[in-house]
Amino acid sequence: MEKTIFDDTNFVKKLNEKLQNGGVVSFVTDTVWGVGCLPDNEKGIENIYFLKNRDRSKPLILMSDSVGHLLPYVKDIQPDAYGLMKKYFPGALTLIFEKSDKTPDFVTSFKNTVGIRVPDNPVFKRLCEVIDGHVLATTSANLSHQPPALNYDEAVKFVGAHVDYVFEDYGYHCQGLASTVALAVNDDIKVLRQGEVLID
Repeated sequence: MEKTIFDDTNFVKKLNEKLQNGGVVSFVTDTVWGVGCLPDNEKGIENIYFLKNRDRSKPLILMSDSVGHLLPYVKDIQPDAYGLMKKYFPGALTLIFEKSDKTPDFVTSFKNTVGIRVPDNPVFKRLCEVIDGHVLATTSANLSHQPPALNYDEAVKFVGAHVDYVFEDYGYHCQGLASTVALAVNDDIKVLRQGEVLID
């Protein structure tokens, strides 16, 4: 991947300062464009709900460049779920697990579960590599009940006035199809939303 803004150490320092103070950023993934903040920053979470006019009963999901960064936020992962992660991470699959004590209630709308995903996009991966903690609490880049942004210009149009940064995609475009969402609690795997990934 060519040189990006994430290779600028001064910018990365400012970015992390923004995020620590409740900042929100917008970015490309492999599916659609997203917005995100640090998962332990309640101000950032509140900012996401406000800018999207999002129903507070709808939780955010956690995304990272590596499943290893996400595992501390969940517990009781069964063998079948590990198999799905091995097969489809990184990729367009969101798995919902029982959350651990590390996951704040304000991320999950006080539910006892949390969704995790590892997008397959080099720009998103690079973003996660440079932010503190390497994990973002995320949702799609749009106003609630509106289609998600599918390119940089749409992200700027939909959320640009309300976030601290909209990062370029450097030519690594999203596919435009939302991730498959599956509940992986106890021994069951239940598809809640069919997206790009077809689970056998």
